[in-house]
Order: sequence, then structure tokens, then C-alpha cells
Amino acid sequence: MKKDYYEILGVDKNADANAIKKAYRKKAIEFHPDKNPDDKVAEEKFKEAAEAYEVLSDPDKKARYDQYGHAAFDGAGGFGGGGHMNMDDIFSQFGDIFGSAFGGGGGFGGFGGGGFGGGQRKVKGTSLRIKVKLTLEDIANGVEKKIKVKRKIQAPGVTYKTCTTCNGSGQVVKVMNTMLGRMQTAAPCDACHGSGQIMDHKPAGADADGLIMQEETVSIKIPAGVADGMQLKVAGKGNEAPGKNSIAGDLLVVIEELEHETLQREGDNLHYDLYISFAEAALGGSKEIEAVTGRVRIKLEEGIQSGKILRLKGKGLPSINSYGNGDLLIHVNVWTPKKLSKEQKEFFESMLEDDNFKPTPSKNDKSFFEKVKEMFS
Repeated sequence: MKKDYYEILGVDKNADANAIKKAYRKKAIEFHPDKNPDDKVAEEKFKEAAEAYEVLSDPDKKARYDQYGHAAFDGAGGFGGGGHMNMDDIFSQFGDIFGSAFGGGGGFGGFGGGGFGGGQRKVKGTSLRIKVKLTLEDIANGVEKKIKVKRKIQAPGVTYKTCTTCNGSGQVVKVMNTMLGRMQTAAPCDACHGSGQIMDHKPAGADADGLIMQEETVSIKIPAGVADGMQLKVAGKGNEAPGKNSIAGDLLVVIEELEHETLQREGDNLHYDLYISFAEAALGGSKEIEAVTGRVRIKLEEGIQSGKILRLKGKGLPSINSYGNGDLLIHVNVWTPKKLSKEQKEFFESMLEDDNFKPTPSKNDKSFFEKVKEMFS
């Protein structure tokens, strides 16, 4: 089970952006690869801290994490909020946070051949964003969608060679004369963008980076209980980047919830408006309605009142945090006929003074406001 992101960084849920950044820097420096060479435990803690910071430093991701926990990002097929990050991802995104703690470049020197500021780094392709439309039935059951995505990939036959500007190091060193003496700084190479490689052979049809556009069918497994606006991630299904050691970007999947014909969603609960006649309200009986889990039959007691709310436990949507299912709330509405025949009008006129037809609400007959309060409590 994944650790809580706040626990990893040692901050509470009310921590502001500065506190989160400060906590991450402290953890990252503590478990930095240069400080803990060949220490796999420290490496994992370093990655955990980066994953936690990637989510908590982004207001949108943080809000979704606060509401849904890890389930906001988890799912089959490579979904994740900050998961699956490698060292190059971390230093390319957050290297500036380390400042001058490790050689002024923010990177790491002795870990696997380098990272941002410390030598060659893997270039990551750009991410793609798509919108997937889901019905309430899809959301209730979870669904696998096959989506056609146009993404850039390295052209067949493209080759790369060592960058002549940085001699394959991925960085250039500049020496400047200052009042304090000669100072040396290192920066990613502009010619190869820090990868240490440049294109040697460009196949026909490829762009300036040796990439071509290709349509690919991507299978996306969407877990049950997702909500409108939620964003999931399929790692490695975005655009590829040039270079032998480059890594592909991600495919960001934004959920769009389609409006249901008869059901309205409120979190994990569903609401249904049931209209019944005077006769059905007086005599009682049973009605069958369509829920996301299939058809369900409900019993109407004799003399049921308009505004009555019937709650069917567990017939709503599943919680994305695996806390069970929400409920289906059925709002009973007694339909008043707008036109009456002569016989019907005579009947109701004869009942005007009948004690059985006069409203006599008891304490058990809650007001509209009490029902609303109870519904949302």
C-alpha cells in the first residue's frame, strides 16, 4: 500500500506551497544519490519524495489527492500522479530546488552516468492530453476504452551520433572572470538539449528532430468511481523525443461525464425523481426503476406523501477510494392531474370536506427543509 504523500514529506494537509517545497528539499537532500551512493533504500525514498512533491506542489493534483487519495491517479495501464518517475525525470523537473547543495548544478554526479547539470540526461518527449466521455454505467462498472492517438515517434532508420559541441557530456562548461576571480559554471548543451547526441541520419519524411507522426490505438483501463474533470495518466504514451536514450512523454486522460437521462449524481450518491399518481399514492404498490446496477423494484406504502425520499443503500456509484458504494435516493412526487373529467371533478368536489382528504401532518412528516438537511447530512 502506498504511503501518504503528506507523511512522506512530513507536513500536514494545511501546509502551504512554501512549506511543501521546503520539506521536499530537506528530504531530497537527505536521500540524494550523491550523499547515499549505491544505497537502494535511499534511492527509493528519494523517488518517493519526488512523487509526493509532484502531486502536492500542483494545486489541481493536490485537490484531487485530498479528495480521492492515491486512487485519483492509480489504475491499470500505467496511471499515476507522480509514479514511475526515474532519476532523469526528477532532476529535469525539480533540479533547481537543490540549489547549490550538490555542486551548483542541482544534479547528481556519480549516479548512473549523470542527470540534469551532472552530465548526460534523458530527454523526455512532450505529453498529450485527450478527453474520454463516460456514461454513468461506465463509471459504475469501470471500463476499458480503446482510443486512437496520434503521437510522434522516432522515424525508422534514424541514427544519432555524439554531439560535437559538448563531446557527448550533455553539458557545456563556461569560465567567467569576476571580481572574486575565475568562476566556472555548467549548463545543459544547447545543441543536443543535454542528451549528448545529435541526429546523424534523417530518414525521408522525418521532421528536424527525426520524428514522424503515427496513429496508435491505446488501451485505457478506467477504474470505477471516477468523476468529471479527473485526470489520469498513461505513462509513456505521449510523444517520443530524439536520442538513443530518450523517453516518451505521457498520455493525460481527462474524464468527461455524460449526463444521464433519469439519474443525477451527487458524489457517490445518485438521485432519481419518481412520479406517481394520486391513486398509486393512496393505494400503495410497487414500481420498477432503472439504476446503474440494473433494474430495481421499490415498494410504495399506502398513503405515501409527495416529497418522501426512499434510500436504497449501496445502489449508487462505487467509491474510487474503495469505501463501498453510495446510495440511490428516490424522490417521490405525487402527480396532480391538470385536467379532470366531469365525473372526476364531481368526485374530488365531494371529497373536499371529507376528513380523510384533509392534510393532517404529524411530527413524523418532515418538512421540505428537514428532508434536505437530512439528505445532505
